[in-house]
Amino acid sequence: MKIVHSYKAFQSAQRASAVTIGTFDGLHLGHQKILNQLSTYSKQQHLDSVVFTMFPHPRLVLQKDETLKLLNTIDERVALLEACGIDYLVIEPFSKEFSRLTALEFVRDVLVNSLQTKLLVVGYDHRFGRNREGDFNQLHDFSQLFHFKLEQIAKQDLLNIGISSTKIRQALTEGDMETANAYLGYPYLLSGTVVKGQGLGKTLHFPTVNLNIPETYKLIPKTGVYVVKTSVENKTIYGVMNIGYRPTVQGTHQTIETFLLDFKGDLYGKHLKIHLLKRLRDEKKFDALNLLIAQIKSDEINARKYI
Repeated sequence: MKIVHSYKAFQSAQRASAVTIGTFDGLHLGHQKILNQLSTYSKQQHLDSVVFTMFPHPRLVLQKDETLKLLNTIDERVALLEACGIDYLVIEPFSKEFSRLTALEFVRDVLVNSLQTKLLVVGYDHRFGRNREGDFNQLHDFSQLFHFKLEQIAKQDLLNIGISSTKIRQALTEGDMETANAYLGYPYLLSGTVVKGQGLGKTLHFPTVNLNIPETYKLIPKTGVYVVKTSVENKTIYGVMNIGYRPTVQGTHQTIETFLLDFKGDLYGKHLKIHLLKRLRDEKKFDALNLLIAQIKSDEINARKYI
């Protein structure tokens, strides 16, 4: 997959394109259905498959909405899209200037003149252009004017799946990993750099890796203890993650700490992708460290039973 930063820089391999447009936050099963259709159509018609997305999210730019939490960082989204076998990913740097493009200007300048769109695949509720003024009916008119084919994923096809990024965000906020992961089609992912902590885990004989996630817009699931898995040097490692404030030792800020099972090694400075499989329990405050140790041992036993 080739990544292009801005539609103005797009140059395909001298072929026309099959294009879909969207934020694709989470790249859940509904998104995957659209991308599978895009891939099928592009191969049948000998077109390059192109995903057009935007970053930052429009709400972060237009409304300065710092409460917005997304399921993926941009790097995670890129990796997920690459796994779908897309030929080109166009990441448009979203700006107020770009938001002012009318529906006509977006179709003419972006889709037709730049991306060389000959086939456009969209969901039933897709909207585009300034103030989201464009809808499917307008797209149909534009497809006649600019001579490209238009494929709409049927409303019932997507409603049958019953999935939305909003539902997944709600499930994660409630700690419902079973629902979130079922809707995503893969275990929810946290990725970041391993940084030094206070060393308490090592003192308790349960050394942890501390994950730093710099993207403030990334949704962190409900505080608590989770069964997780990661990959170190192409080997799958399971673990127990605590998301919380470490009340037993008077923690003051949220941390993401993971005790990796059957692993010994130095991961400081490494970039880890950790998948959350199951939520075991709420975070608790213990009156003594020996009670905390006993609980961690119990968490390890329950995690091993799960995996």
